[in-house]
Amino acid sequence: MDENAQGPHDTHRRLFLDKADPAAWRALNGLGLKAKESAEAAGLERGLIELLNVRVSQINGCAYCLDLHVRDALANGESSQRIAVLPAWRDTGIFNDKERAALALAETITNISDAGTREQAGAAARKHLSDDEFAAVSWLAITMNAFNRVSIVSGHPVRPASD
Repeated sequence: MDENAQGPHDTHRRLFLDKADPAAWRALNGLGLKAKESAEAAGLERGLIELLNVRVSQINGCAYCLDLHVRDALANGESSQRIAVLPAWRDTGIFNDKERAALALAETITNISDAGTREQAGAAARKHLSDDEFAAVSWLAITMNAFNRVSIVSGHPVRPASD
């Protein structure tokens, strides 16, 4: 089916923001690549980077980004168990202190909380994350939120896997 074709519930043609303004998309993509580069330079493992992308996308309900980043997480050695319990990470013992701090920080950035909650989450994260790691996790969450919003607003489709 043509990605711009009308389905039974569509009242208008989809407008893919990345196609409508390729320069803005390239700028966002460049920011995303820089955030990932900074995270790796700060010493964050690729698996944690992908876990953060998945968790932010879960919170935002971005099907397209979930499809992409769950596959990336699995390809980078993440276990299906950890991905499956990620929405309830606080209730498990399978995430280490650094991962827990990063997940809490990413969630706080995604669900912009009141100042007191943000400060409390930031202080807790600082106990386990260096300055560079804290900044990297923050930029990863900020950029993943932007990507989620582009995909959600655009209605980027999830295509069936060709396993």
